Amino acid sequence: MTILSPEPFSHPPQIAFHRTELGVILGLYGRMVAAGEWRDYGISCLREVAVFSIFRRAAEHPIYRIEKRPKLRMKQGQYAVIGMDGRVLKRGNDLKQVLRVLERKLIRSVE
Repeated sequence: MTILSPEPFSHPPQIAFHRTELGVILGLYGRMVAAGEWRDYGISCLREVAVFSIFRRAAEHPIYRIEKRPKLRMKQGQYAVIGMDGRVLKRGNDLKQVLRVLERKLIRSVE
C-alpha cells in the first residue's frame, strides 16, 4: 500500500483580486479619498475570499468591505459590498455595478 502525502511546502490556494479588479476598486477609493470620506485600506487574500477593507481612520473597524467569493459566481454573484454592521449592501457578478452603491455616497446635492 502506498500513501501519498502532500508536499511539505505546498500552500493552499488563495483568492486574490485581479489587476483589473484592483484598478476599478482603487479608482473609486482615490475619488473618495480626494473627497475626504476615506483614509485607509487593507487587502486580505484568504482561501475562500479576497477582502478589500475601507477605513475612515486606520485604528477603526472597516466602514465597508468589498469581497470576492468565486464560489458564489453561479449563485448570488462573486462580488459583494458589506457595511460596517455586516449587512450586504449590494451583490453581483459585475464589479462596477456592485460598487455603484458606494459611488452614490460621493454624489451630494449642492445648494
